[in-house]
Amino acid sequence: MTVTAIVGANWGDEGKGKMTDVLSAKSSYVVRYQGGSNAGHTIINDYGKFALHMLPSGVFYPNVTNVIGPGVALDVESLMREKEELLARGVPEPCLRVSDRAQIVLPIHRLFDELEEERLGSRSFGSTKRGIAPFYADKYAKLGIQVSDLYNEERLYSRLQQSLEIKNVLLVHMYGRQPVQPEELMPELVSQGEQLRPFVCNTTSMLHEAYENGDSILLEGQLGALRDPDHGIYPFSTSSSTLAGFAPVGAGLPTFAIKRVLAVVKSYSSCVGTGPFVSELDGVAADELRQLGGNAGEYGATTGRPRRVGWFDVVATRYGCMVQGATEVALTNLDVLGYLGTIPVCTGYELEDGTITDQFPVSAKLDKVKPILQHFQGWKCDTSNARSYDELPDAAKHYVEFIESAINVKITYVSVGPRREQLIVKST
Repeated sequence: MTVTAIVGANWGDEGKGKMTDVLSAKSSYVVRYQGGSNAGHTIINDYGKFALHMLPSGVFYPNVTNVIGPGVALDVESLMREKEELLARGVPEPCLRVSDRAQIVLPIHRLFDELEEERLGSRSFGSTKRGIAPFYADKYAKLGIQVSDLYNEERLYSRLQQSLEIKNVLLVHMYGRQPVQPEELMPELVSQGEQLRPFVCNTTSMLHEAYENGDSILLEGQLGALRDPDHGIYPFSTSSSTLAGFAPVGAGLPTFAIKRVLAVVKSYSSCVGTGPFVSELDGVAADELRQLGGNAGEYGATTGRPRRVGWFDVVATRYGCMVQGATEVALTNLDVLGYLGTIPVCTGYELEDGTITDQFPVSAKLDKVKPILQHFQGWKCDTSNARSYDELPDAAKHYVEFIESAINVKITYVSVGPRREQLIVKST
């Protein structure tokens, strides 16, 4: 079996959770390889509706081993709370494994995230305040706390002491707060270590063995290509790579292991958070699309914030698929567009100097870009009950086929609703 990466081609919120949930049924392992509790995957199944932030999306299948890889920002509190919520709602105990090399999101990371967003005010980056940027800053400054550190109190204390030295200077002199001492954090971290103990192992060796045995492995990405810190709309990006190219690193697999990259793309555009968004709608048109979007409208699974919405953006999506190395695409939320008589699509950008381009520009050129729109006939009917591609109206099929041609990647799945069964296999 090949290793499959499921990733987003846009700003996140594309519907990756549903696709991971569906493909998990035929997988032995589902692996989170980056990010933390700062984004959520909404999943609807026979157990109900769930928003997962830390747990991999394979937790609804007892036969799947769900893995938190070494590249993840592990929020233990969030992880354990989600797990207990699943059990309380009748979901069987999931098989969970946590890398002993994963690093821990500390309470002070969340504190610094909140303080900095407050300090920036109107200049803030729209952080979820889950501590992600301070966490990754510590990780790359070599100040992070690994899961394995939780089981050596002397080492843990020393690591905390080193990390807090500079943070306390900032707390006192920049933010006017009291310093934090290692003693204040130790009890909670030792307790978290005990909570994690049954799940901790060398997941890298485990996954290498699974790969050698030919087991099916699904790598679950968070957010989308345009939130990548290197290739996205920096600085309005996340703090870890959202690309499939990082998946083998963050999961702990050989770089050549991934043979299939499924990029998830929404049939219109949406995002939570700040930053340039060329095809964005406002006013009544935005409200209408937002209210119809998804299962209960376009609101962030983690923040609850209204998602910004816009028309499908060919320029951004083609670029996102390219940097993801997409081998195929799942097109989601097609059913949402059934209320429209005419469907605009952004097919090009007009730059500030009047230049027309079909290439996605660097962030410095995005602020004053205007969308060039092409209009398509709508189908004005409900497609949520379609179960084969042939059941879709001709106008809907024309829309799908235009997108497939425009982004230069084969569309293999078309989703017409939030539930597992509302998924059309277009081609394989």
